[in-house]
Amino acid sequence: MSSTGALLLLVIAAMVIAGLAGYAFKLRQEVKRREVFRIEEEQRARQNSLENLDYVVSALVHEQVDITEGAWRCKVLLEIADPSLAERAEFQAFADVYNRTRHLKTHSSRQQLTPRERMQEDKERLAVEDEMRPAVLAAAHEVIKWRAKEAADGLH
Repeated sequence: MSSTGALLLLVIAAMVIAGLAGYAFKLRQEVKRREVFRIEEEQRARQNSLENLDYVVSALVHEQVDITEGAWRCKVLLEIADPSLAERAEFQAFADVYNRTRHLKTHSSRQQLTPRERMQEDKERLAVEDEMRPAVLAAAHEVIKWRAKEAADGLH
């Protein structure tokens, strides 16, 4: 092979390597951009969940929502914000109500029940609500205290 041919191959190889390096850099920038976007989306979802949680616990405390519905919503919103929150002892009542009532029919499934079956499910739900009301309301107050503390800590 002549030195001109070798030099030509070397130049082509350098151009290919430079092109691949440029492409790799571009891909790396895209990965970074997507990671930042993902983190921002997670933060927005957490913030939205916590804001909705504030509304639900307020509605629970002011008895504007059924204990069962409020507990279910609180459990889900806590899990979205941070799964470990739903496991905290002071918020356990939400999960307890959920676990004791999750088998009950809702929405269109409920409409398919006979009146007798609906009445039986209502009795069961109301019994759970009567029993769990103090614990759920206490958990709602704990959420309010926790959120106030979190807000105060965020200001410092």
